[in-house]
Amino acid sequence: MDRRPDSGPARPGRRGDRGQLGRSAEFRRLWARHDVRATVSGTKTFRVSEVGDIVLDWNTYPLPGKPGPVMLVWTAEPGSADADRPQLLASLHATRLIN
Repeated sequence: MDRRPDSGPARPGRRGDRGQLGRSAEFRRLWARHDVRATVSGTKTFRVSEVGDIVLDWNTYPLPGKPGPVMLVWTAEPGSADADRPQLLASLHATRLIN
């Protein structure tokens, strides 16, 4: 998220952008709800003896409702060993179930 001020030498014309958004009825309706919440994120290393360490990034996204359910999403860098290892682990476990 960009936290720089809306105007100034580094961001000429930014106030104009905000003014145009304010003309949109949909934007005003969404802005009035004030339901933007912070996303919590991090990185976790799972130690898995069959395939080695798996390092995954995680993010939480708030869902509607109270007291505040969240969706937890795990991701790995595409094409990395961390992306391949969960698939390898799933294959190993599937093979064990069949045998």
